[in-house]
Amino acid sequence: MKIKAEIIRGLVKNVHPYGCRQEVLNQIDYCKKAKQFNGAKKVLIIGASSGFGLATRISLAFGGSKADTIGVSYETGATDRRLGTAGWYNNIFFKEFAEKEGLIAKNFIDDAFSYEVKEKVIEYIKKEFGKIDLLVYSLAAPRRKDYKTGKIYNSTIKTTSGEFTGNTIDISNDEIVMKKVSSATPEEIEGTKKVMGGEDLEEWCYELLKNNCFSDKAIAITYSYIGSPKTYKIYREGTIGVAKKNLEETVLRINKKLSEEIGGRAFVSVNKALVTKASAYIPTFPVYAAILYKVMKEKNIHENCIMQMQRMFSEKIYSGSKIEFDEAGRLRMDDLELREDVQREVDELWKKVTPENFKVLSDYAGYKNEFMQLNGFDVDKVNYDSEVNTEILKKMIP
Repeated sequence: MKIKAEIIRGLVKNVHPYGCRQEVLNQIDYCKKAKQFNGAKKVLIIGASSGFGLATRISLAFGGSKADTIGVSYETGATDRRLGTAGWYNNIFFKEFAEKEGLIAKNFIDDAFSYEVKEKVIEYIKKEFGKIDLLVYSLAAPRRKDYKTGKIYNSTIKTTSGEFTGNTIDISNDEIVMKKVSSATPEEIEGTKKVMGGEDLEEWCYELLKNNCFSDKAIAITYSYIGSPKTYKIYREGTIGVAKKNLEETVLRINKKLSEEIGGRAFVSVNKALVTKASAYIPTFPVYAAILYKVMKEKNIHENCIMQMQRMFSEKIYSGSKIEFDEAGRLRMDDLELREDVQREVDELWKKVTPENFKVLSDYAGYKNEFMQLNGFDVDKVNYDSEVNTEILKKMIP
């Protein structure tokens, strides 16, 4: 069969496996040519199959450090009814390329929130992998089961301070639309915090510590976003922001415990606005990001996920110099995004953007291209007219 992108209500509903393969290879090629670093050799990544998590894994394996990695993600493969998820194929092809380089690339495809998965990963670390130097938590999930109580929590993208109406981009029809978001209930705020806050990361860290799975001076990193005041109402001051603030507070506790027990540390990296599967559906964010892309590309300082992660490791974390943090103890990888000249020019374009001119005043084409590449479409060097054997896909496992 030939695989063409199906976009429904702003979602890419299918995947091109060999587009995913080429995109993984493109990221690997970038890392091999970029500034190299010598860092962690044994790494556990929770949420390793796409976006920042995948880029983190690729950078650590191919950006100089030659790290062995464990990736945990919840993905599905090909069946008679569907082709599976992009992350499923990202895991498969990352493993293929890593093993060709003699690296360990172990995949656990299951619910990272569960105790059973934590136990399986810990058992593998203790019996086969060896102590980890770096834990990266990059999990983006719509819901979470609390395995203590059996209760299911759902995350929501809402405000916490009244109704919000703002422009967003409908990629299905290549147009700006107005989207109205209501204020969250206390239950919705708590649910989002349960799913996207720091509780699960804390459980992972404490279980790894208890089982002596960290090496001395190991590091734990998780990712967050602050961004421009233009997105504060729906992001930093919304339900997601509540969860992220909880995550940052939790990391301070984890940092104290790691410091006391193994001489390690934990911190949050505040990253740049980028297209990921999680960020694309936040109202207002796509318009802001498309404008930001235009400004940063014109200044030759734009970074996609892999470029940002490679810079983070080579110039910040493993540069040989002391890591610099802000007053809240966070690593600021959004430093280029929040530069005064960048934000000034974004402000100027923001005031001028309309549904009629947004494709000209923003880099919508670049934004959409990155969005499509998340599912293996619009990737250079891929022949989308060639037939794909689905029976071969069904036999692929990560």
